Amino acid sequence: MVNQTLMFYKFNVKKGKNKGVKEKYKLLSIFVKKFIMGMNWSQLLSLKRFGDTQIRPRKDQDETRLGFEVDYDRIIFSDSFRSLQDKTQVVPLSKTDFVHTRLTHSLEVSVVARSLGRRVGEQVLKNHPDLVEQGFTMNDFGAIVATAALAHDIGNPPFGHSGEKAIGEYFKHGSGQQYESHLTKKQWQDLVDFEGNANGFRILTESKAGMEGGLRLSYATLGTFIKYPKESLPKKPTTHVADKKYGIFQAEVPCFEDVAQELGLASKSGNSTYHRHPLAYLVEAADDICYTIIDFEDGINLGLIEEDFALEYLIKLVKDTIDTKKYHQLQFKKDRLSYLRALAIGNLINEAANVFLKQEEAILKGVYQHSLLDKCIYEAQINDIIKLSVEKIYKSREVIEKELVGYNVIATLLDVFVSASNRKYENSLTNYDKLILNLLPESLQEPKENLYLRILSICGYVASLTDGYALELFKKLKG
Repeated sequence: MVNQTLMFYKFNVKKGKNKGVKEKYKLLSIFVKKFIMGMNWSQLLSLKRFGDTQIRPRKDQDETRLGFEVDYDRIIFSDSFRSLQDKTQVVPLSKTDFVHTRLTHSLEVSVVARSLGRRVGEQVLKNHPDLVEQGFTMNDFGAIVATAALAHDIGNPPFGHSGEKAIGEYFKHGSGQQYESHLTKKQWQDLVDFEGNANGFRILTESKAGMEGGLRLSYATLGTFIKYPKESLPKKPTTHVADKKYGIFQAEVPCFEDVAQELGLASKSGNSTYHRHPLAYLVEAADDICYTIIDFEDGINLGLIEEDFALEYLIKLVKDTIDTKKYHQLQFKKDRLSYLRALAIGNLINEAANVFLKQEEAILKGVYQHSLLDKCIYEAQINDIIKLSVEKIYKSREVIEKELVGYNVIATLLDVFVSASNRKYENSLTNYDKLILNLLPESLQEPKENLYLRILSICGYVASLTDGYALELFKKLKG
């Protein structure tokens, strides 16, 4: 009924009917976008930052340095981002000079994300001309997605994904078990299932030097960063891709709710659940594209995957766009690999953008349940590459041996620092504890009263360490 009425008003507006008809059409359009379609782009592109007391209209922005571009700059200059230069992407503590780190991976994901954001943004603006009237451009979409992608791994611990598991294992099966009875179920789940995504949101919103909100990123960027808009419990309540993991520690729930309220992410079902920001799908796609193709490339360069076998897999992904004459003229493996990689990334960017635009309405309603590449035309080829990467790279002896080192390093650091912090709070410090606390940043040398926050802060510190410094600290503590 609403859609029929909307079409009636739209028809009469095109016929040049009176101003009253135009006003009714405009009001009804807003109603449909907000309550029928779910989320709406005007809210989702909010320039608001923590501590703002006034609205930041897009039209008032300085075009030489847009608000969303300021977000990108702040991430680039942050110490948390710099630490990614010595954090594992695939191979921990690699001695080669061509294997990707978290830093190079994040920069590459950001580049892919910017292209995706601009491509999608161009069409969204055509679909929603009211956004153009508000001053938004396709570069705004590109800047938001590029910034969220730049920060997407900023909360990840040293030693790759095994670092997350190592923190969880310390509490689940190690000395950290003793704290379970003193914490709520959700607080405990935060620790035993430690999540780099949630730690990233904590970093992006923490207060520093008395400035509320830390980096003070725009709410649009923060919302786009949150790939999993939920707490640690319940685990995987649905099969929706946004429920695959969690993205919010208990400590940041009030902050998240503030962001979600501003962006209109709350589900209309009234069950206190939240939709994923639509642009988060593009960040996820950019990450999927890069780790699928570039981790695979690292495996080839390391000799873990045979060149001929690998090139055959990549060619399947680009068979419709490859210039075979140009390809066969390339003499060296590095050049052939670079050519195929560029083609593959380009094809996947186009496909991810097409899927997003095709599913825009479902995404705005919060009912699109898959990642953009899950159901794309290259699904089979992507799965083949990932399967081979798991067998030949992620489960290689070199990777497993170094991940084992990471487990031992992280468990030791957590045990030493958490124990010393707790004993200081309890006024039972030993001389050894005093020395240990001097190794921590000044902000952590005075322990918080709340046990959960005390432990979470130490976990955040250990997660902030680079692979090399974590190993160096471990060696010093072991004498």
